[in-house]
Amino acid sequence: MGDSSSSSSYIHMVHRLIEECLIFNMSKEECMETLSKHANIKPVITSTVWNELEKENNEFFETYTKGSHERATEIQKRQRIQTSLNNGKD
Repeated sequence: MGDSSSSSSYIHMVHRLIEECLIFNMSKEECMETLSKHANIKPVITSTVWNELEKENNEFFETYTKGSHERATEIQKRQRIQTSLNNGKD
């Protein structure tokens, strides 16, 4: 019984840490890397819990993923503009 309870609390902790990653707009891969490095959680565990959260909250993750792609595109666009401006100063 205790083993099941500790597994459940471990999964719940990973769930909470994934939510923290989402607050910081991390991708699944970034979250897996961060939790592996800073919380010593195997990437396969993070990936499995993330996948289950996606199944349970499909609409949220679709919106989250779309927003992440839009933010990345905007950042790339700003970097290209900044590079163009910097090249024009030479």
